[in-house]
Amino acid sequence: MALRASLTLLCSLSVLSSSGAQETILLNCSSGTQVFERLSADLKMAAECGEKPPSQWSAHQRAELLNYMRNLTETLHKHQLKECQDAEPKECRHAEVPSNGGLVCVTVAYKRYCKPLCNSGYDFSFLRRSRLFDECSKQTGYMWNSQYIGNKLAVCNEAPIQISGESSAYFPKDQDCLTTKSNSQLSNSVIEVFTTELKSRGIPAEPQLACLVCG
Repeated sequence: MALRASLTLLCSLSVLSSSGAQETILLNCSSGTQVFERLSADLKMAAECGEKPPSQWSAHQRAELLNYMRNLTETLHKHQLKECQDAEPKECRHAEVPSNGGLVCVTVAYKRYCKPLCNSGYDFSFLRRSRLFDECSKQTGYMWNSQYIGNKLAVCNEAPIQISGESSAYFPKDQDCLTTKSNSQLSNSVIEVFTTELKSRGIPAEPQLACLVCG
């Protein structure tokens, strides 16, 4: 019941459009940090219990929780996709994040560099061994110099082996993009690797506005 209550509370906060309803909810709720901590603890407990709690819940209860989770997941994913949108240069269109993978981006000297990555079990549609990242800057007409038209940089397709890109362009097995992003140490490591790769290609300036976004 605690898990369902937490999910209901957070979903209500994220989807209600009426300002009056939002104010009522906010007055009756704890701070955002407390809601997150309570929800995280409940979800962790439910996950660690394995099959036992789901088998005890009715079909209606399981469907209700799945519905809450779906709505919450969609809301969180939309917010997560916007995390890089305020980066410089603002003339560049927001790069599309590949499904089944992610995008690590940094800005150096008013140039935006983004490196696509695929999850384990997926590979790029085109060879990218000599094309580790894509650039958007004044020199490119503020367009991504991508193999695709527009702001799409890469596509990650299901594949038994990964041969189209450099080894650093793939998340390890059992550590997909979201798993990596949920751990600050792992996330920072991905950004640091990209920074090192940029420097090895003659882009030595200190990167800014770094972010990792998952598809």
